[in-house]
Amino acid sequence: MAFHEIRFPANMSFGALGGPERRTEIVELANGFEERNTPWAGSRRRYDAGMGLRALDDLEAMVAFFEAREGMLHAFRWKDWGDYRSAPASGPITAFDQLLGLGDGTNRVFQLRKAYRSGAQTIWREIVKPVAGSVLVAIGRDALTLGVDYEVDATSGQISLARPPDAGAEVQAGFEFDVPVRFDTDLIQISVASFKAGELPKVPVVEVRI
Repeated sequence: MAFHEIRFPANMSFGALGGPERRTEIVELANGFEERNTPWAGSRRRYDAGMGLRALDDLEAMVAFFEAREGMLHAFRWKDWGDYRSAPASGPITAFDQLLGLGDGTNRVFQLRKAYRSGAQTIWREIVKPVAGSVLVAIGRDALTLGVDYEVDATSGQISLARPPDAGAEVQAGFEFDVPVRFDTDLIQISVASFKAGELPKVPVVEVRI
């Protein structure tokens, strides 16, 4: 298996159904109380790529993409139109969107991540597939220059700074990102007659851990 650094056509993922999935184990006790636990540290996304298909040309492109990935064998990039930016949907991406960590005077490498906050709870999601050319970085309130002050590994989401930030300095970033996924089926069944009549094929896609 491998990861192909290619994105599923964004015009075909637009309109796809999907989102985050959690796994919770619930044990109901004899007294009516529950014990809840999860074996997952973070959520995993699932989508149906068939929901974004609108024309016969889309079907042909999807089949070609499926064949090139050899079904479930090879993973690829997916644009989740509902969650692909470091900034709120109503605002522009800036270098101050997300806190990556604090400097210690030694470390120069930081992983991209995104915070999901509600009330007092914050869940951090590691971002491993940023969109090349979209990553902006800042230390404190000073925006940095790509190629001079930092480099971006678009295949892992790691930021390499030219100089280690001072102890306590906030390293921040803004970016667009893709989700690493694979097809969750080795069989795609298509009926052109049904497609013309409005029945879409099911093409399940699932996020992979990298």
